[in-house]
Amino acid sequence: MKHIKSPIKALLILSSFLFVLSAQSQELQTLIDEALTNNPEIQKIDFQYQIATEKVNEVNSLPNTEFNVGIMAVKPEMDMPMENFRVSVMQMLPWFGTISARENYASSMADAQYVEVTIAKRKLALSVSQFYYQLYETSAKQEVLDKNIALLESYERLALTSLEVGKASAVDVLRLQIRQNELIQEKDVLTQQNKGIQAALNSLMNRDYNQEVTVVTTMDIPEDDAFNGYDALTLNPELLKYDKLYESIEHSELLNQKEGGPMIGFGVEYINQESSPMITSAYKDMIMPMVSVSIPIFNKKYKSQTKQNTLRKQEIQSQKDERLNMLTSALSKAISQRNQSRIKFKTQKNNLKQAENAEEILIKNYETGTINFNDVLDIQELQLKFQIGQLEAIKNYYTSQSTIHYLTQ
Repeated sequence: MKHIKSPIKALLILSSFLFVLSAQSQELQTLIDEALTNNPEIQKIDFQYQIATEKVNEVNSLPNTEFNVGIMAVKPEMDMPMENFRVSVMQMLPWFGTISARENYASSMADAQYVEVTIAKRKLALSVSQFYYQLYETSAKQEVLDKNIALLESYERLALTSLEVGKASAVDVLRLQIRQNELIQEKDVLTQQNKGIQAALNSLMNRDYNQEVTVVTTMDIPEDDAFNGYDALTLNPELLKYDKLYESIEHSELLNQKEGGPMIGFGVEYINQESSPMITSAYKDMIMPMVSVSIPIFNKKYKSQTKQNTLRKQEIQSQKDERLNMLTSALSKAISQRNQSRIKFKTQKNNLKQAENAEEILIKNYETGTINFNDVLDIQELQLKFQIGQLEAIKNYYTSQSTIHYLTQ
């Protein structure tokens, strides 16, 4: 049974493997493997591929063998001997090379379907990765909010202490409590978002929607990025699919030319006759070899099919060019978003360090009794803003990076 040509098949497998190796952790790779094994859509497309490969066996067959039996039901009264019955068998054979052409065409269609399986698996791995990074973002934000709530609680205790000695007002305490309530609300919202993302991720793995998914606790953006250039797009399975479809059209045309040829049939007919004094030979029965030829005199159908195949090849080439433009645009966008994320991450990191320095100054002022809780809240809000900004930049970076890997690896 013929399948994908070995170099292309090896390339597709290698591409998928490299994509998995780009994962941030063993947990992500495990999730991808589980999704590839259990996802119903992958199973559906894989069954379609198996059906396509089985069609190679379907076309590797001859037309039905024809058997005919005739029995003389009513015999007329005649002096000459009459036949009792006759039996014939006839087998039509397609023109030379037709069966091989059918096999090649069915095999090329199976090859195209195999590329579809590869594309579906890579898209599934991309979706799992992106959900994973979203899950990391919501989990990390919850942890940041927990730390900020604890920080506000410590500030609240300072404010209560200052209130007792007349260095703070009850309004300061209330503002700190209100801010805590807001952060608790944000955390509750993130909890619900986390459940939704987790349910979506579990659905890709075809398991219970509320099953817990663990993610890494810390992620960082590397200093350098690996990039193979835009030429790597030509090896993307979404473009290789059109190459396989183009080949299938070529095989379809070869098959069309073969089917436009004549068909030859060979057979034999046996006639059984009744005994008669008129037959002096030792053999009263007759055996007659037969040859049949089927010629497609009206071949307009095959000429039209040839023209259709020519147009289909032009259509596929246009579709490939269009898809290449779309993939190039998507790659440019992903690279731009990745670079933006790195810039934002560095900026938020520097701002966070300055906000922490400002916080230290405020705490030192408290030792001298001059703390301003309005400034404390402002600095806390800035710190939280920068921390959340860092996490969003990390998520956006790895989401873009996974898209780049999908397009180029």
